[in-house]
Amino acid sequence: MNLIIKLLISTIVVFVLSYFLPGVHVTSLTGALMVAVVLGLLNTFLKPILVLLTIPVTFFTLGLFLLVINAIIILICDYFIAEFYVDGFINALMFSVLLSIIQSILNKIFIDQK
Repeated sequence: MNLIIKLLISTIVVFVLSYFLPGVHVTSLTGALMVAVVLGLLNTFLKPILVLLTIPVTFFTLGLFLLVINAIIILICDYFIAEFYVDGFINALMFSVLLSIIQSILNKIFIDQK
């Protein structure tokens, strides 16, 4: 049940952020759902590999390079989903930061912590 709630939260946040950020475009609610699913899959399978490969850079930047990895994941998601457009790296970076912050807050509110 928590997985469905997290997926719905992600979908709604992606859809709402596309209205507020000028460089991020989602054409439909189903596109936002596909973005949420693909981002979840990319964060599960690809992000650990990227983090492992960039440990020295992440260490020297005191962890700030993880923001770059998140933006790269957003751009990869943009490549795979036709209903999702991000205009550039800076827009992807802002989108990933805001998405992470808002998801974290909403997950604390709506997900049961046992």
